[in-house]
Amino acid sequence: MTETAVLTIRRAIEADLPAIVAMLADDLLGATRETPDDLTPYRTAFARIDGDPQQHLVVAVRAGRIVGTLQLTLIPGLSRAGSTRAIIEGVRVHSEERGSGLGTELIQWAVDRARELGVDLIQLTSDASRTDAHRFYERLGFVASHLGFKLKP
Repeated sequence: MTETAVLTIRRAIEADLPAIVAMLADDLLGATRETPDDLTPYRTAFARIDGDPQQHLVVAVRAGRIVGTLQLTLIPGLSRAGSTRAIIEGVRVHSEERGSGLGTELIQWAVDRARELGVDLIQLTSDASRTDAHRFYERLGFVASHLGFKLKP
């Protein structure tokens, strides 16, 4: 990466899927749950995401190369006096870009976009084993305020 390479964050397109899925699979957890050799389920999911105006799947591009991704989801609700929440999900930075500040730029983009869209609360989850990520999010002002639960139906 060169210091002069401009970063662009833009809406993802279907052609970005191989790069996005490769980043999702490029860590200990992702390697056990992602299948970059078969993009069929990702194409189906992409069509649902792309067709939903409450979903904002983006990629970060530097020098023509996809180097990061995240998904911002808006959820209108009744609690908190009818607040709209934003959830940041699927944050990934290409392994060659980790430590470059790109993760901070991606999260700041998501926070700024959520504010533009009028959300009242921004939340995210991070696997309990990702202690480095927890420190990163706390450094950006996120507070570990809740305990999350998951159920596979």
